Amino acid sequence: MLKGDDTLILCAHNRECLFGDVVNSEMQLSAIGTIVLEEWLRSPEIRAEIELDEWIIMPNHLHGIVVIVGAHGGAPNAPDTPGGGHDTPNRADSRPPLRRQPRSLGSFIAGFKSAVTTRVNTIYDSGGAKLWQRNYHEHIIRNERELNAIRAYIQNNPTKWAADRDNARNTRQFPPPNTIDDYLRDMGLI
Repeated sequence: MLKGDDTLILCAHNRECLFGDVVNSEMQLSAIGTIVLEEWLRSPEIRAEIELDEWIIMPNHLHGIVVIVGAHGGAPNAPDTPGGGHDTPNRADSRPPLRRQPRSLGSFIAGFKSAVTTRVNTIYDSGGAKLWQRNYHEHIIRNERELNAIRAYIQNNPTKWAADRDNARNTRQFPPPNTIDDYLRDMGLI
């Protein structure tokens, strides 16, 4: 099933390795990484439109394939759009707040990030500390070849961590990814 399949990457704030470490080519989750895992696995239980395909939590990012099914009232993956008519005197940039389409990828990601951040800040009494990088990388999977390549990339991510462009130790060799295209190049898809 490819209609509605998205690959996405959610990065930790400042790409800090908050979620664990790779030891002997296997991901070992930290306490925060365990919270990320628990909330990720709960996602399809609390959001009926979400199906999880292949995914991996890495030291400073989560990479996964998400399927949005059964969305009502529009395209399931419609981008977030600025809301109109909102009075926002307290916002420094005076932009109206985003109004996310229900049952969209943006709505799912916002809810997931919020749930993880709230739990972490509550458990560690960290007073609203940032956990996630703003926004996320996404790519709509267009065919079986892409789907299989992305699944393989995700499955092999821990074994390739030493050379991964998200690994902070590698920033001298190449910069961290800025777009989904950087990841797709690594997968040999573009």
